[in-house]
Amino acid sequence: MERLKVKVKRLPSLGDLPLPSKQSSGSSGVDLYACFEGDVTLEPGRSMLVPTGISVEVPPGFEAQVRPRSGLALTKGVTVLNSPGTVDSDYRGEVKVILINHGTVGATIRRGERIAQMVFCPVVDPVIEEVDCLDETPRGAGGFGHTGV
Repeated sequence: MERLKVKVKRLPSLGDLPLPSKQSSGSSGVDLYACFEGDVTLEPGRSMLVPTGISVEVPPGFEAQVRPRSGLALTKGVTVLNSPGTVDSDYRGEVKVILINHGTVGATIRRGERIAQMVFCPVVDPVIEEVDCLDETPRGAGGFGHTGV
C-alpha cells in the first residue's frame, strides 16, 4: 500500500484526545474524534457541526473525504450529512463534520467518540472544454432509474 505523508496540527481544544488514526491495517481511512467540551445530544432530524480539534495539510493533488462511520449509523442513526465532505488541499482551518440524526431518539455524542472517517484520495485537475454536442452512447440521457428495478 502506498503511504502518503499528511501533516496534522493539534489544536488546543483537542487536549489529550488522539490524532486521527487507522483502526486496522486494512482500514481505508483514519477516524476523526468529536472534540466537544462535554457530551452533546443530537436530536432526531437535526444536524450539527462537530469540531475535531485538528487542522490538516492535505498534499497538493489530493483531497480528504470525510465519510460516515457505519457503526455510528447502525447504532445511533447518525451519519455525515454532506457525505462525502471534502477537505481541499489549500484549506488550513479546523476540520469539522456535519452530522445528522436520522434516528427516532436523541443521540448522545461524547467527547472523544469516533464520529467519521477521513480518506485521502487523488484529485484530477480537469480542463473544461465547452462543446456544441457530446459523443453518443447507448444509454444517452437516461438516468434516475431508467434501467428499471
